[in-house]
Amino acid sequence: MITTPITTDILRGALELEQTERGILPHRLPAWARRQYDDQHLAMAEAQSSGVRFVFRTEATVVELETIPTKRNYTGMDARPDGRYDVLVDGTLVTQSIATGGDVLTLDMAAGTSDLTRGEPAVLRFDGLADGSKLVEIWLPHDETTELVALRTDSPIEPATADGPVWVHHGSSISHGSNATHPTATWPALVAKQAGVELINLGFGGSSRLQPFIARTIRDIPADFISLKFGINIVNADVMRLGALGPALHGFLDTIRDGHPTTPLLVISALLAPIHEDTPGPTGPDLAAFAEGRLNFVAHGDADEVADGKLSLNAIRTELAHVVAQRAADDPNLHYLDGRELYGEADTPSHPLPDNLHPDEETHALIAGRFATLAFTGKGPFAAPSQVR
Repeated sequence: MITTPITTDILRGALELEQTERGILPHRLPAWARRQYDDQHLAMAEAQSSGVRFVFRTEATVVELETIPTKRNYTGMDARPDGRYDVLVDGTLVTQSIATGGDVLTLDMAAGTSDLTRGEPAVLRFDGLADGSKLVEIWLPHDETTELVALRTDSPIEPATADGPVWVHHGSSISHGSNATHPTATWPALVAKQAGVELINLGFGGSSRLQPFIARTIRDIPADFISLKFGINIVNADVMRLGALGPALHGFLDTIRDGHPTTPLLVISALLAPIHEDTPGPTGPDLAAFAEGRLNFVAHGDADEVADGKLSLNAIRTELAHVVAQRAADDPNLHYLDGRELYGEADTPSHPLPDNLHPDEETHALIAGRFATLAFTGKGPFAAPSQVR
């Protein structure tokens, strides 16, 4: 078996690779950005490998990947399913696997505490791959931190040339892939496949809050298309009032435009979330549901407080649309999409949100199909015929 160094030549979707004492840790935010936000939740989210995948050409029929996953469990609840690795050959999903062992992060939602237990590496072996030269992709689990120890094959590998435009997407846990069961089933991954684009997924669970360092990160990376989804995390954490939202969005867009002055840029408001349509945050765990072993969320705000500037999803949508319309007069490549066009009230009977916030995997597919159509076809903001296949 041949061991190939793990570098950005063969690992896509990560913005930085950290050399740890045990291996290589992919990050979806650079170190300077991580230092500006001392938040354990974002640190966990950005180190989870949503959209991060190996891509290489090879004649190998056997591939081994040695990893150290971090499993995430919640006190008082059944263990979460193991994260899945998706292996694609020439664009077709041919096999999946899980990594046993690794580290375990135990979160106590009621107490607000966490505990990390170290474990041993796991080796995943993918054999019986087709003979001859082929394009191999290994998508890492979107909901696990994954340290990469070694990549081994029975034949040499070489980097594959990216042949599609780069789509940078920033959003919340839904964009991160919450409740999807495997990494190529998240709605951004599904859209990327349908539209033939190279995905950089900056969806961070619980952490889409108009942070300036995320805008600077997007400013500084190559992008042919940029989309930004805001709303639910601003409400979840009750991070600002109406008077701060507009200026914060202007500043975020100003920063991105410093690096991408004419790149098609789409601002997306929150999908429908009935508990917060007219009720502001914060959002909290439903302790009664937790006691029954179920994960569920409830709104702790008061709808009457919206009049005083507290933010519900409807209030945020109104302000986002206003800011985009104001700027679009001088920026024809700036666009707005109401997230309820991706998931709205008419969808709730057939596609309810299992925990009041996050869609299931079938709904990810629904959202992906709608976004691909609205953004990448017809008169959509990303539908340049020369770029989209």
